[in-house]
Amino acid sequence: MRRWTRRATGVALAGLVTFTGAGCSNGSSGPSGTGSKAASVASQASAAVSSLASEASGALASASAEARRKLDGIKGGVDVKGDVKLGNVTTDGEGHATARLTPTNTAGSAKSFAVQVNFTDPGGNLLDTAVVTVPDVPAGKTGTATARSTRKLSGDVRAEVVRAVRY
Repeated sequence: MRRWTRRATGVALAGLVTFTGAGCSNGSSGPSGTGSKAASVASQASAAVSSLASEASGALASASAEARRKLDGIKGGVDVKGDVKLGNVTTDGEGHATARLTPTNTAGSAKSFAVQVNFTDPGGNLLDTAVVTVPDVPAGKTGTATARSTRKLSGDVRAEVVRAVRY
């Protein structure tokens, strides 16, 4: 999240620098008018960045809560996080982060899995979350599925299994 906020702040500040530079070369406004306009734009840019960061943070919190709700709603499920292997993160053709997961069914009959995968940056900041269902994995066998971020992610994106339920 911090990286996104820094990028948005950088974009807002770049716009401010461009605006301030244009205002200084205008000549028709006095220095106090230009400074006042620049301060106003800076204030608006700061508010916009804060608002965007807040919306993004709220969306991630909402997505995490929804994932938790889905997994908590599974009746008779068993926590099997250790039975799920996660592959490397790649980017699909649309710019979404993906990671292949492989749950192993150690039960005596066919079972399904629901797996929550969080996509993070190297600092551990949450970028996105996904819940993947792997249906009807035979006893003693493995299933496969792909977790995909809900939005485009770039840079060094990592994935981790947060929770896995076998049912």
